[in-house]
Amino acid sequence: MGGFVRLEVADGIGTIRLDRPPVNALNAALQEELLEAAKAVTTDPAVRAVVLHGAGKHFAAGADITEFTTVTYQEMVAQSGALSGVCDALARIPKPVVAAVTGFALGGGCELALACDWRVVAEDVKLGLPEIKLGLIPGAGGTQRLARLIGPAKAKDLIFSGRMVDSTEALRIGLADRVAPAAGVYDAAVELVRPFTTGPALALRAAKQAVDGGLNLDLASGIALEAHLFAGLFATDDRVEGTTAFVEKRAPKFTGS
Repeated sequence: MGGFVRLEVADGIGTIRLDRPPVNALNAALQEELLEAAKAVTTDPAVRAVVLHGAGKHFAAGADITEFTTVTYQEMVAQSGALSGVCDALARIPKPVVAAVTGFALGGGCELALACDWRVVAEDVKLGLPEIKLGLIPGAGGTQRLARLIGPAKAKDLIFSGRMVDSTEALRIGLADRVAPAAGVYDAAVELVRPFTTGPALALRAAKQAVDGGLNLDLASGIALEAHLFAGLFATDDRVEGTTAFVEKRAPKFTGS
C-alpha cells in the first residue's frame, strides 16, 4: 500500500496492518493508504475475510493531534470527511472483518475498530473516545457506531467522559467480542474469521448487507431488504450446492459463486 499500511493475503484472509510506529497515529498519509487497502480487499476475490491489525504494541492511538493545532475551521470543513470516509470504506467491505486490537485504540483508532464486524482485544487493551478532553467530539462515526453497538446511555458515558475502558469492561458492555493475551490477539482474530474463507461468499455478503443496511431502516423496510437479498441468492451456484448437499446429507463445497 505504501509506507504506513501493509496488505498481506494468505489462505483467503487479507490482513490490513497499520505500521506507523510508535502508536500508529492516523495522519493523512496513513488514512489514504488505509482507504486504498479497504478498496483492494473489497475487490480481490482471493480475499474472503479481513483482519485489521496494528503493527507493534498498539492498534492505533487516534488522529495525529499535531495536525490539529493550526488547522482552521475552513480547512477542517474540507478535511473532516477523510477519516470518516476511511471508516465507511472499512464498514462497507462486503466480507467478514475483524479488528485485532492490542495496546491503545483511542479516538480515530477506536472508530476504526467500531467499523469492523467484530473486535478481538488484548487483555491489557485500552479503548476509548477521548475527543471531549480536546474540546471536540468523535468525528469519524464514533458517536453513531458506538451508540448502535452498546446503546445510547453507555455510549454517552464513554463519549461525555472521554474515559478509557479495559478489556473486562469492553467485553461486558459489548464493545469487545473476545479477549485474548496480547501475543495471541492476531491469531484469535484469524481463527474467528477462518471458517468464512470456505463459506458461501455471496450469502455472507448478503447477510452483512441485510444486517447493516437494516439498522438504518424501519422494520418493514428492513424486512423488504432482507427478502430482496434472500431471493437474489437463488441465482448463485452456492445456493444450489448448499441445498443439494443438505438433501444428499453431505458437507457442502462452496466456491463463492
